[in-house]
Amino acid sequence: MSTTRRTMGAMSAIAAAGLVLAACGGTPEGGPGDAGDPGGENGGVDVPADAVEVTFWQTQYTDEENEWYEAVVEEFNDAQDEIFVNHTIVPGDAWDQRMTAAQAAGNQPDLRTMNYGDISDAARTGQITSVADLIDAAAWDDLEDNVREMVTYQEQEYAYPLLVEPSAVLYYRTDLFEEAGLDGPPASWDELVDYADQLTDDTTFGLRLAQDAGDMAWSTWGYQWNVAGHLPISDDWSEPQATEDYAPLLQAFQDMFESGAIPPADGVGYPDASPFGEGRYAMMANGSWAASQLLADYPDIVDDVAVAAMPSFSGQPGETTATLGGWTLVVDGASDVPEEAAAFIEWALGGDVDVLVPFFEATVFSKVSPRISVAEAIAEHPDVDDINPWNVVIQEDIVPYAEAEPQYPWGISLALGEAIELAMQGTPVDEALEYANSEIQTEIDNADLAGS
Repeated sequence: MSTTRRTMGAMSAIAAAGLVLAACGGTPEGGPGDAGDPGGENGGVDVPADAVEVTFWQTQYTDEENEWYEAVVEEFNDAQDEIFVNHTIVPGDAWDQRMTAAQAAGNQPDLRTMNYGDISDAARTGQITSVADLIDAAAWDDLEDNVREMVTYQEQEYAYPLLVEPSAVLYYRTDLFEEAGLDGPPASWDELVDYADQLTDDTTFGLRLAQDAGDMAWSTWGYQWNVAGHLPISDDWSEPQATEDYAPLLQAFQDMFESGAIPPADGVGYPDASPFGEGRYAMMANGSWAASQLLADYPDIVDDVAVAAMPSFSGQPGETTATLGGWTLVVDGASDVPEEAAAFIEWALGGDVDVLVPFFEATVFSKVSPRISVAEAIAEHPDVDDINPWNVVIQEDIVPYAEAEPQYPWGISLALGEAIELAMQGTPVDEALEYANSEIQTEIDNADLAGS
């Protein structure tokens, strides 16, 4: 670890103090967390005279998650005077524009949140720097092996993870299943299509899936693995592989859309569980994170909701139908203060267990810790299964079989998402797959991906 002894002494003192985090409701306006002023003037907070300032941009999440980040940054800043983290929350729909503008001006943040799927490409292109030697070995050794691999590029760790969460869980209304004479969740995609049709009536759609190419691009990764046994690009990224193996997936979307079991797009993104919570759907595919929204905003339906793994195309249990995604912290490749930025990462995500358990409590255990010690502490929590009644199924039937989300450039995923959308809208499946292969080949050529 290359941080100074003096800095690490301060970090240890902070960790020993621990954190007591309370959800306050809403996202504060103004100050370091104000999304309206990235890289602003610290909201009137005094920066210690000799402190090294680290700018930190965080993607906007739920109120509970935002409050946890804000509290962690505040405690870190209050507990020592050697590093000051200037924290900004940036709405997701503004992220790309603001980051591009900041990079063009040379004032991009030192530290930022990043999802797993972007790490490899960002490392390959020098957008982020390796933190392998900037964070203590004990923190790396505390990670589950598969998640450590997810933050590694060419044998160097480039990010430290906060959480993993499966991208696809089947939520279903047991009361509506009973009314329709259906016993338990569908076991195969053929059954899923059939159930969706049976559950559709004048007031309720059978199934909510991703509704546009952007959401289809990533929410279907697990289904892609399941139906085809591979992703739509070769392992060496040299040629497209959106083969006819994917045809059953595209056909299922097409059939359900034609039957009316899944509706035209309503403008609500895949991660938002509100349409299901409002009773407009009998089944919903969504990530594990949807549990926190349903429990908080729709308690009246909780007793009538069960979860299961999304079905496999073979009809067999224990197959991959979800990917593990989530969020990490990374240090910008152009940062002048990488050691100080990494010191905050180590303290906030890789240090005292008591710093992290409140995050999982605040999100009603709808997310999974990749750290062994934190997962053990959560498992000992006396109220986990009472707080989140779907926790056991997600942990036992979905997470162990989930694959890491792919790390090739986004354009590859988007090409297949667009193909699924085309098929859903009526384009013949073989033509939609031809389109995907053409777009993937263009991406390979333009980004010089072959062999990378």
